Amino acid sequence: MIVGTAGHIDHGKTALVKALTGVDADRLKEEKARGITIDLGYAYSDLGDGRQLGFVDVPGHERFVHNMLAGATGIDAALLVVSAAEGIKPQTVEHLQILDQLGLDRGIVALTKADLANDDQILERMAEIETLLGATSLAGSEIIPVSAVTGQGLDELKTKLLALGESGKAAAGFARLAVDRCFVLPGAGVVVTGTVHAGEIRVDDRLLLTPSGLEARVRSLHAQNRPAEVGRAGERCALNLTGPRLSKDAISRGEWVVSPELHAPTDRIDVKLSLLASEAQALRHWSPVHVHLGSAHVMGRVALLEGDKLAPGDTMLAQVVLDEKVGALAGDRLILRDPSATRTVAGGTTIDPYGPPRNRRAERRLAELTALAEDDALALSRLLALQAGYVDLDRFGLSRNLRPAEVDRLLVEANGAKLESFGFLAATLAEAREDVVSTLKAFHESKPDAPGLQTERLRLTLKRRWPSPVFKALLDQGIQAKKVTVDGAFLRIPGHSLKLGARDEALWQKISSEMVRDRFKPPRVRDFAEAYRVPETDTRKLLQRLAKLGRVVELAPDHYFLRPVVAEMVGIANGFGRDFTAAEFRDKLDNGRKVAIQILEFFDRHGITIRRGDMRRAVPQKIGQYGPPPTP
Repeated sequence: MIVGTAGHIDHGKTALVKALTGVDADRLKEEKARGITIDLGYAYSDLGDGRQLGFVDVPGHERFVHNMLAGATGIDAALLVVSAAEGIKPQTVEHLQILDQLGLDRGIVALTKADLANDDQILERMAEIETLLGATSLAGSEIIPVSAVTGQGLDELKTKLLALGESGKAAAGFARLAVDRCFVLPGAGVVVTGTVHAGEIRVDDRLLLTPSGLEARVRSLHAQNRPAEVGRAGERCALNLTGPRLSKDAISRGEWVVSPELHAPTDRIDVKLSLLASEAQALRHWSPVHVHLGSAHVMGRVALLEGDKLAPGDTMLAQVVLDEKVGALAGDRLILRDPSATRTVAGGTTIDPYGPPRNRRAERRLAELTALAEDDALALSRLLALQAGYVDLDRFGLSRNLRPAEVDRLLVEANGAKLESFGFLAATLAEAREDVVSTLKAFHESKPDAPGLQTERLRLTLKRRWPSPVFKALLDQGIQAKKVTVDGAFLRIPGHSLKLGARDEALWQKISSEMVRDRFKPPRVRDFAEAYRVPETDTRKLLQRLAKLGRVVELAPDHYFLRPVVAEMVGIANGFGRDFTAAEFRDKLDNGRKVAIQILEFFDRHGITIRRGDMRRAVPQKIGQYGPPPTP
């Protein structure tokens, strides 16, 4: 378990950690010279049973709250330090507010410097602290008078800390460590330290840094200040990393070391945001703030989603829009401070780390966020029942650090069904499949002379307007199941064929007979129209419709050939087995030069032939484009 100190400057946090562990957590020369903690310090206490209790010592000065926040987000329990001589001070209150907004509900209050106060003062301080804790997540925490000088209460404090239990961080997900320090160790190279928030990190693991995307391999590691082969969730680890472009300057506090599956930086985070009751004014939409998430500290703005103002003490859905990308997952806590970074103003819980830039206030989106605010199982169940009708399972698993097998298990529990990477309620998926088929059937019945529906037209005609990737998955399944047939640019039901009206059918019989008779030089549209005394536009529309069906091919404007004839001419071009001229091709067709040139130019455009000067050569890979040529 990792215990983090909290409290006002000079209340004895570092001295208490040293008394408990024997380690002076102040490591900087400036800290030694000034006698105050400036940055994070670390110490460990051996419990004698193979376990260690880790401490993160944080600065108490108001100027270094940003450093306190970098350490506080990785702790499991809080050790709130209050001087018996001075009592509650401003940073006592702010640090407690931060712990409350981080959701820490395990902690102990150490009433330090008890040797400098009498019994009445001790009782008075304890009563004040109990009142202060009352409205926070640490309400009811034990208060233990201690003295780092005399040793009073230290054994009791250590016993009570151990009784708080072990880390509750998730061990099942992919690995994730928040970097709070980076340095170069002579003879070893780049070392990063931080708390493992989830999963396990092992020697030789190949990981990524988020948001930078740098690749890293774990050369060696220390867990809880000891050499180890694996670092687990809830442990502080030091990782000796190697990789291209890795250097001390390339890695900074705020990065995450993650399994490659979790590398998805974001700059829009949808959260459930609470404004501190102590704030004098409401938080307005698009207010600038300092954002602390994990060990990262970036600037951003708050887009309120359920109104234009958030009153002190109230909670609202919001989107935090960051000036730069960070690593974030659902459940991550964040702290907001005012633009001048002088006070903490709000805290929140990440609901969706990948918030949309548009329609973020839409009723449909707010319903999604309400569902996403629940635990994994309930969130998935409620999302499946929403208007959208589906869940992107990859995104759901990524945002919550769930392995694919766990997402599949949750889907089964929710009576869901999976199609590619999308999840549906089983009934919804069955209805969607049937809708594709029934929509095509209805179209055929209403327009028997039409070849079918184009893909996008079908998508927009369905009862539910599925996003293109979801619709493609539905359509692909329908095609594989032979419920839908692809015919050129059209989709149709198997067995459906174009049914021409009586008048068009009669005209087609005449035209097709003539096209068979003069297969290499059929008449043009205007010739057919004149011969059969039919309007030219009607003749053209008929042949265009037949071209979409693949029965004829328009090789030149208004000049149509039967598809099998085109296949035959492709075979003739390929039959030369060498370069050939337009004149040779014309002679094979017993045709005019102009028509032969038009045919060859069509072949050139479609890659059937390649032209080099006056010579051409057929491309063997393309000879079946219009069907197999007839056997000689």
